[in-house]
Amino acid sequence: MKLVYQVPEEIIYQTVKEVLKVEFSISDRLLLKLKKLQRIKLNGKIVYVHHPIQKGDMIECDLEDEEDNSNIIPTPLSLSILYEDEGYLVIDKPSGIPVHPSCDHYTDSLSNRVRYYFDQIGLKKKIRPVNRLDKDTSGLVLFAKNEYIQECLVKQMKIKEFVKKYIAVANGHLEEMQGTINAPISRKENSIIERCVNLKGETAITHYRVLNQEQTEELFQNNRCTKNDFDIVECTLETGRTHQIRVHLAYIGHPLLGDTLYGTSSPLIDRQALHCYYMRFIHPITKQEVVYKSNLPEDFKFILR
Repeated sequence: MKLVYQVPEEIIYQTVKEVLKVEFSISDRLLLKLKKLQRIKLNGKIVYVHHPIQKGDMIECDLEDEEDNSNIIPTPLSLSILYEDEGYLVIDKPSGIPVHPSCDHYTDSLSNRVRYYFDQIGLKKKIRPVNRLDKDTSGLVLFAKNEYIQECLVKQMKIKEFVKKYIAVANGHLEEMQGTINAPISRKENSIIERCVNLKGETAITHYRVLNQEQTEELFQNNRCTKNDFDIVECTLETGRTHQIRVHLAYIGHPLLGDTLYGTSSPLIDRQALHCYYMRFIHPITKQEVVYKSNLPEDFKFILR
């Protein structure tokens, strides 16, 4: 993958570095790495970043260097790819699969599957998930194919240009049809897994709206839905704390259906009823807004009449 810029008739920048910093928003850390690897060229020749530029010059930045990804074991398991280009993969993750390897899931995480896929297509790059879902949360996970794409997307998350929406099934009926939960979250004392609302925790903001019958039927492709004992809630994250939606809905008295950590088990679903179904951001290369959606999983069918 290459980043390319041709200097126009009206010169805006003075040096190669200005182009890389402004046009491509390359970080100082990545810029230093590219300099060491001699991946920056002017009119086909390797140059120093302070080299002056003139009308018609072609500046190229080559991101195709190989990286050591041996820390992730490749595992030949299924991978549901919704979209792929030279910059990233959008994957539809089923529940029951962690995004990252761990002691208990050293070879069967989503990252292990992506590593195997990268081997199959001859891409020797580190495994870079841009967002993360809990093991038992299903839905969209984005993997960057190189450091530059990852930097661009993480930056969008920080400035709130990257939008993620979830469908949650909450016990009972929320008092307000829409609102914002602004409650800081921290790790619960004496627990390595559980989180809780704590005034000394990190800022955590969740926007929600309870879907009405018409909105729910559209989401479930015009199937009639029942909401007798629960609400179907669309949650949009402004921050991305661990277990944020689960903690926030439990905090207001409506834990997720099937969430045994923050609520109780349910005969309707054997995991927390949470699915990341929508993702929107600006493509780092085309600069166009892109939207990806995931269909609701099979174990959400209990909602249908």
